[in-house]
Amino acid sequence: MIDPVALRNDPESVKRSQRVRGNDEALVDHALAADASRRAALTEFESLRAEQNAFGKRVKTAAKEEKPALIAHAQELAASVKAAEASAKQADAEFEEIAARIENIVIDGVPSGGEENFVTLREVGEKPSFDFEPRDHLELGEMLGAIDMERGAKVSGARFYFLRGVGARLEIALMNMALDRALSHGFTPLITPTLVKPEIMHGTGFLGEHASEVYHLPEQDLFLTGTSEVALAGYHADEIIDLSGGALRYAGWSTCYRSEAGSHGKDTRGILRVHQFNKLEMFVYTDPADAEAEHDRLVSWQEEMLRSLGLHYRVIDVAAGDLGSSAARKFDIEAWVPTQGTYRELTSTSNCTTYQSRRLATRYRTEGGKPAPVATLNGTLATTRWLVAILETHQQADGSVVVPEALRPYLGGLEVLTPTGQKA
Repeated sequence: MIDPVALRNDPESVKRSQRVRGNDEALVDHALAADASRRAALTEFESLRAEQNAFGKRVKTAAKEEKPALIAHAQELAASVKAAEASAKQADAEFEEIAARIENIVIDGVPSGGEENFVTLREVGEKPSFDFEPRDHLELGEMLGAIDMERGAKVSGARFYFLRGVGARLEIALMNMALDRALSHGFTPLITPTLVKPEIMHGTGFLGEHASEVYHLPEQDLFLTGTSEVALAGYHADEIIDLSGGALRYAGWSTCYRSEAGSHGKDTRGILRVHQFNKLEMFVYTDPADAEAEHDRLVSWQEEMLRSLGLHYRVIDVAAGDLGSSAARKFDIEAWVPTQGTYRELTSTSNCTTYQSRRLATRYRTEGGKPAPVATLNGTLATTRWLVAILETHQQADGSVVVPEALRPYLGGLEVLTPTGQKA
């Protein structure tokens, strides 16, 4: 949820954010009106309650013959206080409902527009070139006995798969490499729940316009997470956390689930866009004043991983209209996929400022000791999709794949993945 004080004191900035996102700025005026109503209702309630308290003292000290009339009035006051309290709660709920529909305020400098209006910040490394016709990751995966889409579909349906043999080993190696990198940067590892309560899913902003992409178990009223960001954001819900020693950094390892609603016909070949995958997610709680610097740190750690894997990539500043509801700014890193002749997203890193923490009541103490909403950030450090770029980038003419040197210690020193001679 956005800061009500910012809404009240600088509504034009909130309207500007709505405009660059392509959202309805009239919602800001509705929220302002609801905020005024709730504050008026709260003032009325507090005034009546103060009057009730003062009158109660008068009743206690009144003469015996005066008490019946005073008690009758006290009962009337009590009824008025109860009604005013109900009105205040209703007005507060109405404001919360409207304000929750306003997405996070976009940070100045974020590009305007939609999905195609991103700004490329930098390109790193050389695009791979071949003196043979390169194979795509699925053909390579089948030759290596590493990917089995056919049996995945037989068991679970379209966009499911088996990683087997060196495919399974390669993913585990990648995740372990990422975990070691995370540990070296002070992250605490967590294996997170993949089923969460509605209030946690809602608090992170995942039940808005993209709710159809989330798997829901209605009988249990639980949601399958599409990223461990959700569980990690809920980890300190309703708490005041200690940031006196610096930011709290967590690395969440989990299986993730996405229905990919509305993506029919997009990237359906292979494991680029699937319903289930594994991911190591960085999640940070920090002082809001340090959030933008922390955002840059997360991206730098992702780039370290990608460079060590020998991948060509670009870093983009995602346009406002393509941000999720909770992100105030998002940097994506996209790797070059040779057989597609284009870049594909491997990491997404978001500065959510205090949007999630306000919804989840996660606070820290300022230097003055006052509780205040904490800033949250998240970013991918490794995921199944990375195998697409690794296989295609490092392939050889015979269908073998050179293992990036940084990954070899996690594969028992294996230097080359060789075809098995038969389809998986």
